[in-house]
Amino acid sequence: MPHEIDSLRSRLRFVKAPKPQGETHASVAGTVSEILAAVRSEGDSAVKRYSAAFDKVEPAAVEVSREEREAAVARLDPQTRADTEFAIANVRAFAEAQLETILPLEIELRPGLHLGHRVIPVQRVGAYVPGGRYPLLSAPIMTIVPAKVAGCPEVIACLPPTAAEAMVAGCHLSGADRIFRIGGAQAIAAMAFGTQTIPAVHKIVGPGNAYVNEAKRQVFGPVGIDQLAGPSEIYTLADETGNAEVIATDLLAQAEHDIHTRVGLITTHAPLAEAVIAEVERQLETLSTANVARVSWEAQGEVTVCASEDDMVAYSDWIAAEHLQVHTRDPKAFAARLTGYGSLFIGTKASVVYSDKCCGTNHTLPTMGAGRYTGGLWVGSYVKIATHQWLDDEGVAAVAPPASRQSASEGLEGHRRAAALRLEKPDLFR
Repeated sequence: MPHEIDSLRSRLRFVKAPKPQGETHASVAGTVSEILAAVRSEGDSAVKRYSAAFDKVEPAAVEVSREEREAAVARLDPQTRADTEFAIANVRAFAEAQLETILPLEIELRPGLHLGHRVIPVQRVGAYVPGGRYPLLSAPIMTIVPAKVAGCPEVIACLPPTAAEAMVAGCHLSGADRIFRIGGAQAIAAMAFGTQTIPAVHKIVGPGNAYVNEAKRQVFGPVGIDQLAGPSEIYTLADETGNAEVIATDLLAQAEHDIHTRVGLITTHAPLAEAVIAEVERQLETLSTANVARVSWEAQGEVTVCASEDDMVAYSDWIAAEHLQVHTRDPKAFAARLTGYGSLFIGTKASVVYSDKCCGTNHTLPTMGAGRYTGGLWVGSYVKIATHQWLDDEGVAAVAPPASRQSASEGLEGHRRAAALRLEKPDLFR
């Protein structure tokens, strides 16, 4: 792949290339390691200490009570509540449709050899809900609703103590069984190891900052995680039919997330490339979030011209953008050629913002090239496909001899004996 991408890059023209990024958060791993160790050994006291140090808040009670949850919902603006419930209904309906495609299995592979699998919900899930620069009301919906659809018996949510009250309401409406006012790496540690107050979970999902991401990386193993997420990404693929205003608007809509957001245009039409750059600059003059979006665009923005559609497809698949928009003459046909992305937005009417907020697909998606090998968070992330097998005498007669021979050829005498015993002494297994 390195040689292939080098060859491909030699055929591309970078009208605007992202600036080289130096190593960031060099001390993050060490800081996170200290936090994890402290929470593991001290429990709640360490969690409260780090909350006071990092969030400048030490809640009197870490868990949000039922009365507080209901009060947060009651204080929601009626339209905000209606919009939140609209998003919840869409995400739930899509997750239910996805779950229907995940079926248990029972087959008789050979006479007497019965194999199968069960679809088992993860028993306790921890959803990290970021507070962030803005109150992202869609965040709890994306992590909690699919878990409840999957049948997870217990879903706990952790969100920073500084998060807006509306976020607590969002967690409640989405179906969280328990909600805790804990943020950062200390929240990941509490969910991974358990404390006197917070139960240990089996899987942790949800995006966060560099410290949250690193904490998920360090606890992974005994605890499952959904993925390691970097800053948000959006790329648009466009031919000569692309509209500069539409593309620039969509790029800036993601750029305002974070100064590290990665935004790009890949096109076969050089005049469109120049027009989009000019349009981005024009829109930045009036965008209220330009203080963030401009930094993202100037540092991470990319506009690339390809000599052919084949090169456009190949380069896009290598980038494997989190959000990938297709603005071409025949977007459905073009989309069918693509294999690397987190979520695909086919045609100019499919906005990333719709998916971010309320249309039903999940907005927790792979970044940093992970779209080459995985998709995003979905209802299947909350279940285990666990296999089983059972045999009768006919199955043993078919399987035992090759299993015994293979074990002997590998020098595993204990294996050979276990394989042969059921064939040689069937009366032991009546």
